Amino acid sequence: MTFTTHASLFAGALFVGMLLVLEAGRRLGARPSAQDIAGARAGLGAVEAAVFALLGLLIAFTFSGAASRFDTRRQLVVTEANAIGTAWLRLDLLPASAQPALRELFRRYLDSRLETYRKLPDVAAAKAELAHSVSLQNEIWKQAVTASRDSGSQAATMLVLPALNAMIDITTTRVMATQMHPPKIIFAMLALLSLTGALLAGYGMAGGKTRSWIHIAGFAAIMAVTFYVILDVEYPRRGLIRVNAVDQVLRDLRQSMEQPGAKTPAENLASP
Repeated sequence: MTFTTHASLFAGALFVGMLLVLEAGRRLGARPSAQDIAGARAGLGAVEAAVFALLGLLIAFTFSGAASRFDTRRQLVVTEANAIGTAWLRLDLLPASAQPALRELFRRYLDSRLETYRKLPDVAAAKAELAHSVSLQNEIWKQAVTASRDSGSQAATMLVLPALNAMIDITTTRVMATQMHPPKIIFAMLALLSLTGALLAGYGMAGGKTRSWIHIAGFAAIMAVTFYVILDVEYPRRGLIRVNAVDQVLRDLRQSMEQPGAKTPAENLASP
């Protein structure tokens, strides 16, 4: 099953669960209502307000955190493009004889980086491609170190190797960014609070003679959709929400590598 299927099933289960709990709450509230309406409703307002306030607060923090991490992941794509572009330009400092092999490795490396995230949500395939990227990093580093020594230029060593180091480091940063998520107990608590809120809402509807299906279904649907969106934002590239558009900066960089003298995307942005 894909992540989209899992998230849809979870949201669907929450929707059905809330409908059932709403009905259960309504039936529980109908019994005391018939005997002592005033006594049965005493003090419920404070409890309901506390539960729904906590539910709203948890949704706000969860969604805000997911959106913040989503923006960070997009920004890291641009950061990696800048790091690779800088390292690519600094290859000019190395001996001319060493540049063709290194530039070919760079092209293969960037292709591998694009392919790593293109293969998601197939995590196993993405990890295999990531391992290929790491092997290319090692080869680039070895050849760059050798070329820097052969150049006899201190500038080449001081400028090329730090740029390569930054290019390698951002790979680890992006991997860790994809693995940073709230503890699963947060999502479990959010689901539990949603069901508790549905129970209290159903209990509060017990005074009505007929069911308001618009309110019942609408409340359950809104909560289920909210849950789905939070999960989709929290786990991009696996569901409907993607960051593929941001990858265009890497694709533009890859295209510029095929054109001698062409500017990198970062240089184009800096041009007047």
